[in-house]
Amino acid sequence: MLKLNRRVNKLQYLDTNNKGKMLLVFYTKKSGRAEMSARSCLVIFLFYFEAAFICINGQQIYTAAVYEHNPFLNLDPHTIIDRQSALKLMKKNLDIYEEQVKIASKQGVQIIVFPEDGLHGFKYTRESIYPFLEPVPDPTKVKWNPCLQPSLHSGNEVLKRLSCIARNGNMYVVANMPTKQDCNKTDPKCPADGRYQYNTNVAFSDNGTLVARYHKQNLYKEMEFNTPPEVEHVIFETPFAGKFGMFICFDLLFYEPAVSLIEKYNVSQIVFPTAWMNASPFLSGVQFQRGFASAFSINLLAANLHIPQQRMTSSGLYTPDDSFYYYDVESQEGKLTVAEIPVNPVSHNKSVDACKTSDHSQFTPCKKLSRCNAKRSVDISQVVFPMIKEDRNNPPTFHSIIHHDNFALIPLKKPAGELEVCSQSLCCHVSYHGKFSENELYALGAYDGFHKSNTYYIQVCTLLKCANASFASCGAHTTIAHSTIDFVIWGNHSTQHVFPEILGSDVIPFLPDGMGWKNKIYTMCKSDMSSGLLSANLYGRWYEKDNSL
Repeated sequence: MLKLNRRVNKLQYLDTNNKGKMLLVFYTKKSGRAEMSARSCLVIFLFYFEAAFICINGQQIYTAAVYEHNPFLNLDPHTIIDRQSALKLMKKNLDIYEEQVKIASKQGVQIIVFPEDGLHGFKYTRESIYPFLEPVPDPTKVKWNPCLQPSLHSGNEVLKRLSCIARNGNMYVVANMPTKQDCNKTDPKCPADGRYQYNTNVAFSDNGTLVARYHKQNLYKEMEFNTPPEVEHVIFETPFAGKFGMFICFDLLFYEPAVSLIEKYNVSQIVFPTAWMNASPFLSGVQFQRGFASAFSINLLAANLHIPQQRMTSSGLYTPDDSFYYYDVESQEGKLTVAEIPVNPVSHNKSVDACKTSDHSQFTPCKKLSRCNAKRSVDISQVVFPMIKEDRNNPPTFHSIIHHDNFALIPLKKPAGELEVCSQSLCCHVSYHGKFSENELYALGAYDGFHKSNTYYIQVCTLLKCANASFASCGAHTTIAHSTIDFVIWGNHSTQHVFPEILGSDVIPFLPDGMGWKNKIYTMCKSDMSSGLLSANLYGRWYEKDNSL
């Protein structure tokens, strides 16, 4: 029970589950912060923002939601329509957004994220997208609440509707929309038609104020939009979880702005609108989103479109220790996912020290370090990478195209063992034992080079299930696996940015038992999976190599 005595600046919190203990929280409006009279973290009110940190078991949490949206689409996006027709289409999608915010509000949600392209669709030309565009002022220069001040700017019907949705729902709202910004000939990068057209995220506070605007840096076949003249690192503050950063879809695969935002600006909460097309075996949405959150030990709030016929499904809220996700290729319905998220994302018990391997005679898996056989187990960092020769004791290596790249692979022919395969400077190793289903082929693979020969540089170690029993099927799309494998996989990656991925049958993302660097070796391990293994990947991105194209 809460009782506020404003005359003495005191809030009384009666903890009826703790023998009626009274906790006093003192606050001042000047600082907007509170001081507690007890060490146990129960509740902290920030009256300046009229919001609160909620704490459970000594851990501050907030409630977040992502909505995977099945949008109303423009079925002829290359045809130019008028503004009213564009607004009519976007209103249909805004109506759904508003309804989801109402539902989320009843669950105590404090921030909600909607997907990329969710209001207007995609596959436009530069000319046909124009009726959908709106100007959005820079919130770092102009303070504006579109819902309360609708006449301050014009031509912002969608922006004003989103502002009112946030205000009426009493929550932060992050959405994606197409925008425009006029420019002139004094700007050497100004397009010939005198305007920039952007793929844009906007964020609103719980009172409807526009608090952030971000223009997508890494466009993916989006000829209707411009890349911003300079990379944008956009951060907005919240009273319940501090700083949030944001970027869009394809940005996730590049150093700028995604990685630099986390590493240089110390952002641990990321909102991520996306229109992600699942690409197995490395870039299924839930798979890479999970791996990204694990690699940086952050919270990632990812909202995708739901268009299964175009391989678009995969949304979730990912913390270092949990995954609250949605993946469904059968249903045509959108999905609201709500979860309690830790304010300070810290991984527990996922250290590389949990991963041990045998002395090359037998692999003994263990989920916890205390269960390992100390006499037979040695650090993976001490293993030397010998070059495997094609002889009677080792299966032959072969090559297969996996996600457009030519991988070197070696099959798993025994129920337990250790294997290695190399590609240029990258050598990948696995120690494993498993219960293999008949006619299921697995292989260890390595690739060190540019993706598609000319896009971005990757170093990948993979333990994957092939689509059938033939070598040629390794890398083909598959979603069902029956073989359960306990494994330790590691590689001598030259890049420090490696994303650990484990995907189980029916596209279920798993957390590793252990992962990380030790003596310049990146290692990941997993035992006792509850479903068959589709793939276990160490997906390295060598960002510095991108510039060598």
